[in-house]
Amino acid sequence: QVQLVESGGGLVQPGESLSLSCAASRDIFDINVMGWYRQAPGKQRELVAAITSGGTTTFADSVKGRFTISRDNAKNTVYLQMNNLKPEDSAVYYCTVQGRFRSSTYTRNYWGQGTQVTVSS
Repeated sequence: QVQLVESGGGLVQPGESLSLSCAASRDIFDINVMGWYRQAPGKQRELVAAITSGGTTTFADSVKGRFTISRDNAKNTVYLQMNNLKPEDSAVYYCTVQGRFRSSTYTRNYWGQGTQVTVSS
């Protein structure tokens, strides 16, 4: 069964930090890109950050300098460290990994269940 388990969301005040994690099941292989998207009510889903198997990272302009993405290949896990959080960061955050399921020759994206991040004073 393909499964991505997210954790780390919650309610914080502006300026505080949160750390998200997402562990992919062990039957997803050759994971090249791992990343995080977010979606706020009434808004389009947007890419927050991504990291390749070679360590290349990309960030949305709105989070540059505040968020850090990392991965642990031995644990099939991707992390998102969010510092100096702002109310505009409030959204449901979804992790995604791009890889192959078992012996499949096709790659596709697999998604986590989503975790709520709320930044409010």
